[in-house]
Amino acid sequence: MPIKKKLINQLIFFLISLFTIIVCDLFKCSFALGSEIINQNDKSSKEPSKHTIALYEKYRKELPFADKRDYEEAKRGFIAAPKFKQVRSDKGHLIWDMESYSFLLNHKQYPSIHPSLQRQAELNMAYGLYEVIPKKIYQVRGFDISNITFIKSKTGWIVFDPLISSEMSKLALNLVNQNLGTFPIKAVIYSHSHGDHFGGIHGIVSEEDVNSGKIQIIAPKGFMEEAISENVYAGNAMNRRLYYQYGILLPRNPYGHVDQAIGKNLSTGTMGLIPPTVSIKKDYETMEIDGVKMIFQNTPGTEAPSEMNTYFPDMKAFWAAENITSTIHNIYTLRGALVRDALKWSKHINDSLYHFGKNSEVMFSSHSWPRWGNERIQEVMRAQRDTYANLNNSVLHLANKGVTINEIHNIYKLPTILQKQWAAHSYHGSEGHNSRAVINRYLGYWDSNPATLIPLSPNESAPLYVEMMGGSEKIIAKAIKLNDEGKYMHSIEILNKLVFAEPNHQRAKELLADVFEQIGYQKESTSLRNSFLAGAYELRHGIPKGNTPKSFGPKMVSAMSTELWLDYIGIRLGLNLPENIHFSINLFTPDNGEKFAIEFSNATLTNIKGFHAEKPDLAVTINRSDLENVMLYKTNLKSLEKERKVKIKGNRKVFEQLISMITEFNSSYEILPGTS
Repeated sequence: MPIKKKLINQLIFFLISLFTIIVCDLFKCSFALGSEIINQNDKSSKEPSKHTIALYEKYRKELPFADKRDYEEAKRGFIAAPKFKQVRSDKGHLIWDMESYSFLLNHKQYPSIHPSLQRQAELNMAYGLYEVIPKKIYQVRGFDISNITFIKSKTGWIVFDPLISSEMSKLALNLVNQNLGTFPIKAVIYSHSHGDHFGGIHGIVSEEDVNSGKIQIIAPKGFMEEAISENVYAGNAMNRRLYYQYGILLPRNPYGHVDQAIGKNLSTGTMGLIPPTVSIKKDYETMEIDGVKMIFQNTPGTEAPSEMNTYFPDMKAFWAAENITSTIHNIYTLRGALVRDALKWSKHINDSLYHFGKNSEVMFSSHSWPRWGNERIQEVMRAQRDTYANLNNSVLHLANKGVTINEIHNIYKLPTILQKQWAAHSYHGSEGHNSRAVINRYLGYWDSNPATLIPLSPNESAPLYVEMMGGSEKIIAKAIKLNDEGKYMHSIEILNKLVFAEPNHQRAKELLADVFEQIGYQKESTSLRNSFLAGAYELRHGIPKGNTPKSFGPKMVSAMSTELWLDYIGIRLGLNLPENIHFSINLFTPDNGEKFAIEFSNATLTNIKGFHAEKPDLAVTINRSDLENVMLYKTNLKSLEKERKVKIKGNRKVFEQLISMITEFNSSYEILPGTS
């Protein structure tokens, strides 16, 4: 093969591979979850201790279990359920499985589930088609972690948030058609930039209908950038951490995964994205589609960087997106994401209350169940508004009195009046990690003690602790005593040191797993329960293996900006790179007029948009559309060469150097030692 063709082949192969890796990382990070539930009858789980059971009895006395309104609202408007409870892909892997949670319908109080969390898990068992407003608003719930909503317009449907995967959104639409009649979809609204609110778009509409203008897709400002970028840069780490927060491969039983706070779990089918045709840019913007009047409220910086609520004035109905659901959300999400702003979140809810809440007769959202009646709506809005505000204000009050990030989670408590309201409970977030997030947002991770400013790594400090505590046998004996006393956090403090110092100490790992498990049982938050139970599982069995389907759509690739792609190349470069190499590349994509100067210097890759180097080592000209077609296998290199759509000028060895520096990320790295 001529050297020119060989090098062009290497370039295109590199681009295809890199984009594929990026997209796979992005969606395994967020939504490509284990397709089969492993070890459903895992025998290693232990029974709850007497201390855990005693804690449950305390909660049953203190919490407002007599308030059954949520149960009534979750059942209200039920029309029909599908005949199936499991959904498989064409290749046979499990996409959705409500059947695995059937134990929650047994009317039994499980001693291994926090009673408040079991209540939430039961409420999230709603499955099927529901009427929100007769002949006007309907929802399909229990087909994914999110709801899909259908607004009846003059001649068709306006759809809000088409779930994660196209298989599930298609089945939801079929259920609607079977029970309400078949009508065309006139518009789709993406409430925000998380994949469970747009990923199933191809199951309900076609790109042709959107591109022709037959169907509008409406989203808040900044949607495309946020939909792609949030999970890319740290995607591999997020993928690994996701197993802990979401417990994606935990057994589904009373000792394992029982709920995900805002829904049962995440579907694992085919995910895609059709870019919006309309962007809502103002704080408040009114629009009428096929006879339905809507007022959009942009709420950036709340549950998502790009998010909006919607009010239907003619129906007195308020759509709260994911800003108001049945739980207090994450200010810091444990899988990893930018820390959110609790005060801004509270203020946006307050804006919603004063603009729309005082006139609304129904409030519904992309998760959980609706609330009916103006008094009830205002009660829930105020409860969540005040919870986020109290979190922000009280934590900063304590911080200004010297309480640090390493103390706040043991001090901050929600006021008792809010603890008595179910809408103020943190099933998705938790007071503990959210309070630390507030301090981190304003003051960062350092507690201002110089001793913690440059801490030893755990594998360096642990042996010192073990030595000073008199060795492993004394630690084991002390941990057993602490466990017997129910002092689980104290037990973790010493067992964690032993496991890091001696990763192959099986007895230490078993004891630490037992402690993690009891703490997991005791937690009301699904994020905390799943994290502790996932840690216990790995200590007992090692890092789990499960099918992780690559559920991404071709339009996700085209939605990724070139700048984002170039930034990610810089992240994927290995460490200890040659410091004596310097090169520059000019990249030009004529069809969209973008140009970039890419420079490797000081063992670091950088890029700048809108500039070209004066004397580049290499210059590459390729249309962005042609590059996408190659990445999506719609064309091949030979065709592009014949059509002269790729131009390369300069030192081709630059490509070889760049390719040689790219590293592969492995999402099976150890979090707890001795588990790989």
